[in-house]
Amino acid sequence: MEKSKFFPEINGNFGFGCMRLPMKEDEVDYEQFCRMADAFINSGLNYFDTAHGYINGKSETAIRDCVSKRHKREEFLLTDKLTEPYFNSEEEIRPFFNEQLRLCGVEYFDFYLMHAQNRENYKKFKACRAYEICSELKKEGLIRHLGISFHDSADVLDMILTEHPEIEIVQIQLNYVDYEDPSVQSRLCREVCAKHGKPVIVMEPVKGGSLVNLPAEADKILRRLGGSNASYALRFAASFPNMAMVLSGMSSMEQMEDNLSAMRDFVPLNEDEKKAIRQVCDIFHGLNLIPCTSCRYCIEENHCPKDILIPDIFSAMNAREAFHDWNSGMYYGIVTRGGHAKASECIRCGKCEKVCPQHLPIRELLKKVAAAFES
Repeated sequence: MEKSKFFPEINGNFGFGCMRLPMKEDEVDYEQFCRMADAFINSGLNYFDTAHGYINGKSETAIRDCVSKRHKREEFLLTDKLTEPYFNSEEEIRPFFNEQLRLCGVEYFDFYLMHAQNRENYKKFKACRAYEICSELKKEGLIRHLGISFHDSADVLDMILTEHPEIEIVQIQLNYVDYEDPSVQSRLCREVCAKHGKPVIVMEPVKGGSLVNLPAEADKILRRLGGSNASYALRFAASFPNMAMVLSGMSSMEQMEDNLSAMRDFVPLNEDEKKAIRQVCDIFHGLNLIPCTSCRYCIEENHCPKDILIPDIFSAMNAREAFHDWNSGMYYGIVTRGGHAKASECIRCGKCEKVCPQHLPIRELLKKVAAAFES
């Protein structure tokens, strides 16, 4: 396994994102996660990524029990993040950080990121001296590398990197459908990182699974090439010169094996594959789908007082539009039972929109969903 040209302790350019782990109902499937973590490490790779809010707090403890307790510390690298809802003052940052170390079962983090930075929450990070405190933690050896994850426009990223040259790495959303999207600005953000000499970690390379389960016409284009749909999405993201890492949130051993086959011995896309990707993008852009990545920020931490399963509802809507799926109405009925409200029951409080990394107009989209499924 080749070492990263950016950080020699990183093996390869593929990381295990732990926001979507295998589940048994509401709990992480430890048996399967252990098998997946073992396969990942045994393949020669070593980068794991988590955050305190992932899977309602269960991601960190799953890493402790399935990775930290079962593997030597030098066998894996771990990234965690300082997330805005979990601190309200400068004094609360260190205790939160120490709790994260305890939950993950480690004595230091290899990478620690200022989480989901945007124009608004950056003000809170500045007011609470978050960057300064984390720089102190780095000097103390509790953080090896300091970075940010980012969800906003390229000009905001440029501002943050100008004000904080100590940042070593930037995590951005990048996939072939979003690359030229004017709201996500993946290309522009990547170019800002290159301007500042910062290597990039890619999140959402398969767009929450949307680039795996493609519309039929798009699926045929990639299937003719012989590889899996996921493999082309991962390799697209990794093919740019300043890419240090591509993360994938894997929830089954089958996904793990497929991704490893594409990334263990990484080869950039060739011209025929790039042409096919452009054709798939043209199909997607003609569908007018809801660009939700199912990160679930909108429904975790009590962001929806009506308990509307927003990502699941949007998934049903996209299935209806992209695949003409007759099951979409049935699925909509399933995800609006058991105490979960329907789209029409939204009270328009806007909490979901404040935390949405895609900046979606969720309240208006829920109106459209209600019209489609509830009329």
